[in-house]
Amino acid sequence: MRNRKLTGILALGAAATLTLAGCSGSAGDNGEGTTGTEEDMGTITLGFLPSWTDGLSTAYLLENQLEKIGYTVEMQELTEAGPLYAGLAQGDVDMYPSAWPEVTHAEYMEEYGDSIEDIGAYYEGAVLTIAVPDYVDIESIEDLKGNADMFGGQIIGIEPGAGLTGVTQDAMIPTYELGDEYELVTSSTAAMLTELENAIAAEENIVVTSWRPFWANDAYNLRDLEDPLGAMGETEGLHFLGTSDFSERFPEAAELIAGIQLDDEQYASLEDMVVNEYEEGQEPEAIEAWLEANPDAFSTIVTD
Repeated sequence: MRNRKLTGILALGAAATLTLAGCSGSAGDNGEGTTGTEEDMGTITLGFLPSWTDGLSTAYLLENQLEKIGYTVEMQELTEAGPLYAGLAQGDVDMYPSAWPEVTHAEYMEEYGDSIEDIGAYYEGAVLTIAVPDYVDIESIEDLKGNADMFGGQIIGIEPGAGLTGVTQDAMIPTYELGDEYELVTSSTAAMLTELENAIAAEENIVVTSWRPFWANDAYNLRDLEDPLGAMGETEGLHFLGTSDFSERFPEAAELIAGIQLDDEQYASLEDMVVNEYEEGQEPEAIEAWLEANPDAFSTIVTD
């Protein structure tokens, strides 16, 4: 199933323009702690990057919960973080359901933050990494220096506009003096995973840019290289960001969203359920299965 998901993400990553997948629903009778309503409470547009599966997973989780309390939800897929932050600041999308504003996307927040509302962090402890399959015989980013031949002189990255790409190119490579030996190869998350999968199948050495939490770390037995100089940055939270007036326009949504906080086990099971356990196109079914298995995952879960 992971291969099928990867194929779908690769096709999305090749898109040069925004694509809109209209998803709507009506509310029903809700479970304990939340009162259902048939009233249309407005439309909320969620902007996310399908190839970044933290946002993919939380977007469908929010779609499920917001529609059950009476909102119409539209899902807008993008391929780069920059246009997503710009769209959020300009009101073209109402919400980014899994942002990295503290470190990874700090540059975007510096540019657009005055027009963005931080609704809250749903996960603490996210971190950017440089990683290798567990059979690769190095332990630290420092070990990359002088060993470029092991990796064909390449570090395999993701999208050019990703915060992870910027940190790797502008901080990690110069800090560890790797610029004369390595090229950071960028295209898309899906392409990076394809390269990784092929290298592992052939038991070849490969080094990639990665992050935690990310389902691929466990799926491919990736090991983070030690970062003694701290070039990849500090840990940070994953946040729900909205337009500057989000809470004013959608108060019930803001209250529900602010109550979502996931620990490592809950987040890992959510992403695994959406990405690996169900086929592409079955994300709503995956969310329902996850909610059934995690009835106490956050403060107020809305049920049918």
